[in-house]
Amino acid sequence: MHGLFDVARMLMKRRHITPPPDSPSDVFPVVSPQIVERLPANELGVTWLGHSTVLLQIGGLNVLTDPIWSERASPVRFAGPKRLIPVPIAIDALPPIDIVLLSHNHYDHLDRRTVKKLARRSKDTEWLMPLGLAGLLQKWGARRVREMDWWARMDARGVRFGCTPAQHFSARGLRDRSKTLWCGWTLASGAHSVYFAGDTALFPEFAAIGERFGPFDLSLLPIGAYEPRWFMKTVHMSPEDAIEAYKALSSGAGGERGAVLPIHWGTFRLTEEPMAEPQERFRQRWAEAGFSPDLLLLLKHGESRTTVSSRR
Repeated sequence: MHGLFDVARMLMKRRHITPPPDSPSDVFPVVSPQIVERLPANELGVTWLGHSTVLLQIGGLNVLTDPIWSERASPVRFAGPKRLIPVPIAIDALPPIDIVLLSHNHYDHLDRRTVKKLARRSKDTEWLMPLGLAGLLQKWGARRVREMDWWARMDARGVRFGCTPAQHFSARGLRDRSKTLWCGWTLASGAHSVYFAGDTALFPEFAAIGERFGPFDLSLLPIGAYEPRWFMKTVHMSPEDAIEAYKALSSGAGGERGAVLPIHWGTFRLTEEPMAEPQERFRQRWAEAGFSPDLLLLLKHGESRTTVSSRR
């Protein structure tokens, strides 16, 4: 992990870099989500709401990952990374949310205002999170909270959830670095299986995740916020890293490959690469690897798919 000297070095170098212009709005079109209140238990639906926020409809449940509806990924309203692409649906327009999955406590993944709104909306929502976050979530109004460690499993409302390792870190201030855990998640119903990697670098356990929890019909893999590589490669995957992670997941699952949804890009400007570059590079590397274009779900903000095939 990088120390304060490396952070200062990175920030000093960034002062001399002219950031690429924001992509025009037609590069990131926002569409109205096509979401039904409930899907049948034997169907799998997915809607990308921007960054790492995804609505998964699996096993008859509605599951939300790392929800953030705020305008900034920041502890304050007047500074910090600003949302460049609007959220395609209001919180009150969402279907009933049964489960919220949290990967870690960074501001672009755990947003206080969003948590409070979701908690007020429904007292029955269950919140699954890595170790150390339950107290904070309860302070914000979440009632049904459950902390889990890496490799742990639990059943909730007919779907089995698994907590998986990730290579990242946690912090919401200057003195709490890595005081709480970070993770990814798996979801398995009788008909489908999904992997949500959370926020992670490329690391050796992807094959083990595939072996223990796969094969996956759908993998949500982060592909953005990777420049400069000397600084970011220990915590964030590049598009090329995400391709390697996808290969490792399937190698640990007997070679069976499902669909992939690239996440963690195109919503907030967090690092130095152009906003549109992650999806362009991932699409190119996907084709070069010879993978089926039918398995690549590069969704627009707000776009929904309900035709993800089962591998079970």
